[in-house]
Amino acid sequence: MQHRDGIRGPVRLILAVSAVAALAAQLTACSDDSSPSSTASKAASAASRAASAVSEAASAVTEAGDALASATAEAGRKFDEFKGGADAKDEVKTDGTVSPDSDGRATVKVTATNPTSSAKSYVVQVDFRDQSGNLLDTTVVTVNDVAANASKDATARSNRSLTGDVKTDVARAARH
Repeated sequence: MQHRDGIRGPVRLILAVSAVAALAAQLTACSDDSSPSSTASKAASAASRAASAVSEAASAVTEAGDALASATAEAGRKFDEFKGGADAKDEVKTDGTVSPDSDGRATVKVTATNPTSSAKSYVVQVDFRDQSGNLLDTTVVTVNDVAANASKDATARSNRSLTGDVKTDVARAARH
């Protein structure tokens, strides 16, 4: 998540955890009911726990970034496989209601409306974004055999669990 000052949300989390750990270590050191060696041991333990929390948060950030890169690459491959398609972004929409499925992944209904005189198939890239517009995930859904002058629905499903207020948009769509 990009904030106005340019620091990504997970980095802010890591910095906040580090600051809390440092404060806890300082407060432990000020305790009057412990010996200096006991205080040092408590501070070292608090610092170790903080370092572990920072490491776990950094690992989660890396995994999320890797998942997004993988999803974006997969979307590109699916569009490459759908050769010769006409731009159809104006013919596809999401209903805007994002809800979790049984696995906690975000889902949204996608509707393709075929204005042509013959059946067409659509490939649609749906982006999942946070309230600030930051890309959280992307997926591709295929809507096959949409009858002439008709509409057909499909469900786009995120590649991983997403939290918070998630919005969707059609990044691109093609038909043939």
